[in-house]
Amino acid sequence: MEIRSTALDGLVLLRPRIFADARGRFHETFNERRFQEITGLDLHFVQDNESVSARNVLRGLHFQVAPFAQGKLVSVARGAVLDVCVDIRPHSPTAGHHFKVRLDEQHREVLWIPPGFAHGFVALEDETLFTYKCTAYYHPEAERTIRWNDPDLAIDWGLRDPLISDKDAKGLTYQAHREAVL
Repeated sequence: MEIRSTALDGLVLLRPRIFADARGRFHETFNERRFQEITGLDLHFVQDNESVSARNVLRGLHFQVAPFAQGKLVSVARGAVLDVCVDIRPHSPTAGHHFKVRLDEQHREVLWIPPGFAHGFVALEDETLFTYKCTAYYHPEAERTIRWNDPDLAIDWGLRDPLISDKDAKGLTYQAHREAVL
């Protein structure tokens, strides 16, 4: 597994070794010892989630406030997404900046999103299967949503009219969340 740093401190992309032949392919989706060796992080995951989405479904930008903030290890098992993370850490030099990456079943990259980031993705193919390993349990009362189309964040999602949930349609701006003290 090789690691690739990003411009946002703590956010890392991991590329697994894929073994492929005439029978198909194999790769490790997670190895705690190897993850610790390459990231220096000793994590404890408590919840795994999966979502299946049609093309142009946009989920996010979601996060949970402390003390329920979640770190997430995300990947795509089938299909493809444009994954977006926004640094919402109040004292970070990159607060309000975002990172985008295409995650797909072919390359099987894994993205580590530490607590302090809002996260979302748009499905680029029908029946996209997205997986999450979370470091904290889901707490609905701690969940927050930043508007996917917040003009201050200026995220180019590559589409104009995504399919979104009612909850996501009611998301607040990044600035409104900052003023509410993330």
